[in-house]
Amino acid sequence: MKPVRLCLFSTIVLTPAALAQTYVVGVEDLPFAPHYNLDGEGQYRGFAREVLDAFAVDSGVSLSYKALPVDQLLPALQRGEIDLKYPDSPYWAGAQKAGMTLHYSQAVVDYVDGVLVAPQRQGQARENIRRLAMVQGWTPRGYEDAIDSGQIQLSYSDDLRQMIRLALKQDTDGAYFNVVVATHYLDNIRARPGALVFDPKLPHTRGSFHLSSVRHPQLIARFDRFLAERSAQVAALKASYRVEANLDSDYIGLEQWKVDFLERQKEKAGAQAPASSRP
Repeated sequence: MKPVRLCLFSTIVLTPAALAQTYVVGVEDLPFAPHYNLDGEGQYRGFAREVLDAFAVDSGVSLSYKALPVDQLLPALQRGEIDLKYPDSPYWAGAQKAGMTLHYSQAVVDYVDGVLVAPQRQGQARENIRRLAMVQGWTPRGYEDAIDSGQIQLSYSDDLRQMIRLALKQDTDGAYFNVVVATHYLDNIRARPGALVFDPKLPHTRGSFHLSSVRHPQLIARFDRFLAERSAQVAALKASYRVEANLDSDYIGLEQWKVDFLERQKEKAGAQAPASSRP
């Protein structure tokens, strides 16, 4: 009697997701809500995740996210350990990028970096800033000469939480950071809305976050098409996360209810103004 051989077959159903090319996106291991942050389980969340996931679905690719310390992202991109880097900018880390050929997407989202001060100090001259709170690794654009000459002393912190604490204790004259992120932290995490406010009269920097790659320019081009063709979807995500809240107004960084209140106050004051003062 011949032995009976049992052959076991396993059927693998290849879904479109399984067939998709997988790319690794290097992201910052940094609390930077509402733009991005890691939740309690280490999962990448926020506006950036939603935009990138929407791109993956739209383009039929698969993205995984690898969170690294900020200073390790560029070397990882150069070594090919990650395929894409977010956020990035052609204006960042010029010395470290020397000799590298990077491909950048169109702007994903705009931002403003500047100084937040106690409300009673808003409108002061730059010369009154003697001590400035900073997070390690940040560069206070517009203040370099004053720092080099010793007019401004920097107090470095490991993270946003420590930096805000310094500024709230008035151990410094202000804190330099991304305005939307710092305001979001004060309003929603620290529960101290309005304790620090952006001072638009002090030097500040406007820029944009981009997606970058060394080895995949074709993927960057596909991402650009997504940004153009799905602009309404991206705009809706921006509004939902308030990542560009009032960037082009006098109320940059303020919660919408505060903006509405201030506008009503303006209208009320205008209505009560004497007739002789009106045009």
